[in-house]
Parts: sequence; C-alpha cells; structure tokens
Amino acid sequence: MDEDDRARFESVYRSTYDHLLGYAVRRCDRAEDAADVVAETYLIAWRRIADLPDGEHARMWLFGVAGKVMANHRRGERRRTAWHADFVAEAERLYAVGSAASEFDAVDEAMSQLSDDDRELLALAIWEELDTGQIAQVLGCSRNAVRIRLHRARQRFVKALERPGTPAMRVNRPLIREEMQ
Repeated sequence: MDEDDRARFESVYRSTYDHLLGYAVRRCDRAEDAADVVAETYLIAWRRIADLPDGEHARMWLFGVAGKVMANHRRGERRRTAWHADFVAEAERLYAVGSAASEFDAVDEAMSQLSDDDRELLALAIWEELDTGQIAQVLGCSRNAVRIRLHRARQRFVKALERPGTPAMRVNRPLIREEMQ
C-alpha cells in the first residue's frame, strides 16, 4: 500500500468511524460483537482499498461490508450455539446420574484393580480409539506384543469387573466382552 492509499484510508476511517460504530452497535446484541464487526470491516477496507469509493459513498460501502460481516458473525454464533447444545447433551448423556453412576463406579473399581500397564493399554484402545499398530507406536513395541498384552488386559479387566466387591453393573457382561474383543 502506498502513502496515498494509506492517507486515503486514514481519512475514510476518521470520517466514518463514529457512523460505522453506531451502525454496528444498533444491530449487535453485545458491545464486544459490535467492536469485532467494526474492526473486521475496517480490515476488509484496508485490504480492498482500491475498491473503497470516495466521499459519502465510502460510508455506504462500509455499511454494506459491515452488514455482511454481521451476517457471518450471526452464522458463526448459531453454529457455536448448536455445537454447545450438542456438547451439553452428549456430556449429560455420558455423565448421567442414576443407573449409569453405578456402571461408572463398577468400571472405575475394576480399572483400579489393574496394573498401570493394563490400564494404559485399555485406555489407548478404548478411550483413545487407537488400533494395535498405533498403540505399538505409542508404546514402542511390536503389534504382536500389543495384541497379546491387550488380550490379556481385557481378560483381567473382565475378571476384575466380576470380582465380589465390585459394584454391581446393570449391563450385559457378554456384551462387554464382545465390545472389548
């Protein structure tokens, strides 16, 4: 950008800032959003200085750009709101209190009875959803060693789950075995 463009931008900025800020404040729910809209609008004007009209037309052009920026912000906010609602629903489902609490207690108790190595293997396979090749990379051993260790860790987990003193689970134990195979 040459000096003439810089001077032109500064002149437009000084003459339109209050108008553009008012435009954004009247249309945004929060002052922070209005400030973001104004900043992004001037950033676009800076990048597209060649397209920026002169005089009063510059203000109208900036209003048009600000309107598009606000529309983008609203779409983003709707996506974030929808994502947040989905996240909350999933978290409530995963961490529901009641019968699920006893299931979590049983799994937690069974896991606590396993060695650190067994817990890590199961966590990598189940929680991190890694396959045996990926687990082998993480642990620095062969895929075959991972398969054998994982098979044995799963067997020890099922035995720990069925031990007396482990909170009763209301789940189908054969299903647990099936999912862990």
